[in-house]
Amino acid sequence: MKSAARRGPYGVEGAPYDRPSPRTARGGAHRAPYVFLVPATVLFLLFFALPIGYALWLSFRKVKVSGLGLGSGARSEVWAGVENYTAALTDGELLDGALRVFGYGCIVVPVMLGLALLFALMLDAEKVRLAPFTRLAIFLPYAIPGVVAALLWGFLYLPDVSPFHFVLDGLGLPQPDLLDGGPLYLALSNIAVWGGTGFNMIVIYTSLQAIPAEVYEAAKLDGATPLQIALRIKIPMVAPSLVLTFFFSIIATLQVFNEPTTLRPLTNSLSTTWSPLMKVYQDAFGKGDIHAAAAQATLIALATLLLSFGFLRAANRRNKQEAAR
Repeated sequence: MKSAARRGPYGVEGAPYDRPSPRTARGGAHRAPYVFLVPATVLFLLFFALPIGYALWLSFRKVKVSGLGLGSGARSEVWAGVENYTAALTDGELLDGALRVFGYGCIVVPVMLGLALLFALMLDAEKVRLAPFTRLAIFLPYAIPGVVAALLWGFLYLPDVSPFHFVLDGLGLPQPDLLDGGPLYLALSNIAVWGGTGFNMIVIYTSLQAIPAEVYEAAKLDGATPLQIALRIKIPMVAPSLVLTFFFSIIATLQVFNEPTTLRPLTNSLSTTWSPLMKVYQDAFGKGDIHAAAAQATLIALATLLLSFGFLRAANRRNKQEAAR
């Protein structure tokens, strides 16, 4: 019986191992990141880039109707150029919706970010009772889907079923209708503030936790009060987080859709074109004009991009000026 061959540093019976060359090993290491990026790239192209490209293509097309539009070949898709964009820019309903969203944003953004900053500063104080529970309680509304939150608040606004109106009626106080007229903006803004404050608070609070404790100790040695520390140290040092939350809030405001769409069956004050995205939805699925809807959606996306880029550029310029000082 033959004894098993002993495996040494040069392989069986003295034969050397087939080791990969250094160049091959380096090539495999360089290709590895690109291999891991392939799934994300494919998903990005299929579910993001391709739909955007198709929407752009539709925005430059229109349906041409021949005769009465009956029979095969009576309707054909032709090139429209910038006709859809011209019609969108002169559409009174789209412009009115943009103005309504602007007024809505003037209420939502400052109130939501102000409350988020206030809650973050309060939770970052030295002596806070039940801080974990408080953080969870403030953040929890953000985890509720927007449609569910809008339905919840919508029934709380309705005079016939709202417990608030029942209490006001029992006290003999006036019962305002929050789903009609000017109060409608406050009703919609309240839903957005209630749902978005927790997320922004967590972002700001995380930045506050990253500030070194030595900074606070030095300020206390100089005699700074907690209010002075909050105004002169904490808020300036979390300015990047404030910029980020403001950026997200602007985008969310321009894309408001769930709240007014959900509340529309509960009141006659909300039209089907109350916001720009509701106008896009109505044209695409109500009127069946997907080409005009694609042009309007492209303009909304472009306006969002320009506003966001302009704001970030202004914020970066200010940061550079403060750093130069």
